[in-house]
Amino acid sequence: MTDKGEDIDQAGIIQKPEPSREDLIADYKGLLKKYLDMRPSGLRLKISNAIGKNKSFISQITNPVYPIPVPAKHLNSIFDICHLTTEERRRFLKRYIAAHPQYANRIEDPQGILRSHYILEIEVPMLENTEEQQVIEERIRRYAKKEFKKANSGVIT
Repeated sequence: MTDKGEDIDQAGIIQKPEPSREDLIADYKGLLKKYLDMRPSGLRLKISNAIGKNKSFISQITNPVYPIPVPAKHLNSIFDICHLTTEERRRFLKRYIAAHPQYANRIEDPQGILRSHYILEIEVPMLENTEEQQVIEERIRRYAKKEFKKANSGVIT
């Protein structure tokens, strides 16, 4: 064990301990505090008015020292009031979900920040032969995957 509390495995590789829930909460709250500090004063009061809580509650949920989590139902209000960019929201939500994986499905995501995929519906004719229909549908899926993979790698033709 090192002086930082890290374990050393049999191969001599340092194994860092998993961060505690409190550490993960402090991490995303620190990021939120940074975002608030970068913006004009008065946002904490605007947030408290918008979500119907007193200003001291806002101070607690935006201060990494306090372990009180930010309620998931208020995230979008906070994001909107603070005018967080899509990237700032994504960065915050990634850390928030790391601290509260059980709340991931409770987070409203109107901008689709958390989605990596979406469903695209395409109208196609019905064939009498269902096997042919399935083969064609699978070809379309493979083609779409291939094209999006190209786009992600920067190769668009």
